[in-house]
Amino acid sequence: MQLHDARKAKLSNKKKLRVGRGPGSGVGKTAGRGIKGATSRSGYAMKVTYEGGQMPLFRRLPKRGFTNGRFRVTFNVINVGELAEAKFPAGTVLGPDELRDAGVLQGPAVNPVKILGEGELAVALTIKADAFSKSALDKIAKAGGTVVWIGGTPKKPSPNFKKIDADKKRAAAAAKAAAPAAATAEGAKGDAKPAAKPAPKGPDAK
Repeated sequence: MQLHDARKAKLSNKKKLRVGRGPGSGVGKTAGRGIKGATSRSGYAMKVTYEGGQMPLFRRLPKRGFTNGRFRVTFNVINVGELAEAKFPAGTVLGPDELRDAGVLQGPAVNPVKILGEGELAVALTIKADAFSKSALDKIAKAGGTVVWIGGTPKKPSPNFKKIDADKKRAAAAAKAAAPAAATAEGAKGDAKPAAKPAPKGPDAK
C-alpha cells in the first residue's frame, strides 16, 4: 500500500442530522419521535423489565423460600490437619498473611478465616483467625498451642428471656394439668380396701 492509496473512511466525518427543522428533512415537526406518548417526551427511559404492558417475566415466575445472601458470611477455611502437613516449626505465629504466603490459605483475601478441626495437630502453634470450631480449639490446646481471635474474643450470646419465660409457663401448665390426675390416683389408692390377713396356722388356729 502506498500513500496515494490511502482513502478517508466514508463515515469518519458524517454530518449530524438536525431534527425538527421543517418537513422537507423528513424529521421535522415531531423530530422522529412519533405522536404523543411517553417516548415523545424528554427524560423518558424504558425499564429493562418492561415488556410492552404484558406481565413481565420476573412477575410471572413463582418465588419460594428465603435466601440470606445479603447477610451470609463466607469463610476461607483451613483444617488443623493442613497446618500439620505444612510442617511449621513449633512456636510459629500464623495469621492470614503468613498462611497465604505459605500456600495453605486459599480464597479471596476479603473473606474472614476460620480454622476447622479435621485432622490431627502435634505442634504448638499460635494461630490468628476470625473464627475457630470447637474441635479445632480443643486440638490446638491439646498440642500446646494458642489461638488469637482477630477482632477480639467473641462474646457469649445473651440469654433469650422470652424463650425462658415461655418454657416456664409451659412447664407450669403441664404441672397444673398433671395435678388432677395425681389427686385422682391418690384418692383411688385411699379407697382401696386393705388386704385380708392370712389365717394362722398351728394348734392355736380356730
